[in-house]
Amino acid sequence: MTKAERESFLADLHVGVVSIEDPGRGPLTAPIWYAYEPGGEVTMLIGPRSRKAKLLEKATRASLVAQTETAPYKYVSVEGPVSISPKPPEGATKAMAIRYLGPEMGARYAAGGDGESLWVTLTPERWLTTDYGKRG
Repeated sequence: MTKAERESFLADLHVGVVSIEDPGRGPLTAPIWYAYEPGGEVTMLIGPRSRKAKLLEKATRASLVAQTETAPYKYVSVEGPVSISPKPPEGATKAMAIRYLGPEMGARYAAGGDGESLWVTLTPERWLTTDYGKRG
């Protein structure tokens, strides 16, 4: 994929899969909601008491992959440094919920949440992409 294609693909709606180092074991690999704007950073919301949160507090890097579920398959994987903020920016939880659940269910989800989420930012440094629809 070209740079524009990979960034556009990552910005589309996909459930991501995040991988985080887990010393003494294979990396923790788990599905996650994320957001991305071309040229920017990948942002994710995680529960503060989750295993992801505990590992990210110690990790300095993570990977995220997004893929299609139907042929011809495509995927984009990014890897880079991560940072955690104890509180998402104003409106970020609602925006993320609406992205994945739609306006009505997303607003209900955000209103009914306990308000506790960590804001994780991954800065893409390495990209790995494939678009099998482009193969001869």
